[in-house]
Amino acid sequence: MPLDHSLIGVEGPAHERTWTAKDTMLYALGVGSGLDELEFATEKGQRVLPTFAVLAAQSPGRRLGDFDPALLVHAEQGFELRRELPAAGGVRTTSKVTGIYDKGSGALVTTEARAVDLETGELVIASHSSVFIRGEGGFGGDRGPRDEWTVPDRAPDHKVTCPTRPDQALIYRLSGDLNPLHSDPDFAARAGFDRPILHGLCTYGVTGRALLHTLAGSDPSRFGAMSGRFSSPVFPGESLTVSIWADGDDVLFRTAKDDGTVVIDRGRATISRRRAL
Repeated sequence: MPLDHSLIGVEGPAHERTWTAKDTMLYALGVGSGLDELEFATEKGQRVLPTFAVLAAQSPGRRLGDFDPALLVHAEQGFELRRELPAAGGVRTTSKVTGIYDKGSGALVTTEARAVDLETGELVIASHSSVFIRGEGGFGGDRGPRDEWTVPDRAPDHKVTCPTRPDQALIYRLSGDLNPLHSDPDFAARAGFDRPILHGLCTYGVTGRALLHTLAGSDPSRFGAMSGRFSSPVFPGESLTVSIWADGDDVLFRTAKDDGTVVIDRGRATISRRRAL
């Protein structure tokens, strides 16, 4: 069946999610934290990587239509944090489809979510994302808004290279994304890859770590927002270099592989350059 356009603008049922200190430690390991980041990877003075907000605010999506799930890829992801996340906690999330756009070769489906504290009802996370579904375009719809992001006309203020492990996807998937595209060679072949690829949100988390340590002094309370577009797959074991342009608290970034292939494009972040009092 075609994609269900009647879902646009309709808020889905609320979904509650809780997490433990072990969950946030496992997430940190899944996006590359190690012996030099014990405040995120162990219980000693534990703090939470800001990009965990994306997982915390996720809720089960409604059925968009009848298509091969191997043809769906994560296209964009962004979030805003209203306060630092606790090592263990919980939120109640509501989400809705905000658009289904015709990209010709496929359809771009955009969603928004709002996650509030389970106890107080205070807004904690606002997130937005999109997925691209190959073969579902050509229905004559709007192509969607354009993003005017451009590379600054100067060298990056910072360039940070982060390795990934050959088994990185097997660690990251334990945080909840069990899509076989990242673990099953046969499934990956159906999607056109010669081996499983790294989760886009793992690449996103590695990039967030680089921004956190480079611009925020490793202090999650100074990390306000982050967004980016997934532009090319990453294979576990490849290194990622984050190019960063900072203008006060406003940040632009790009993440690329060793051969220069950009894997996260049109990156934006809001990071306070001053430590909170």
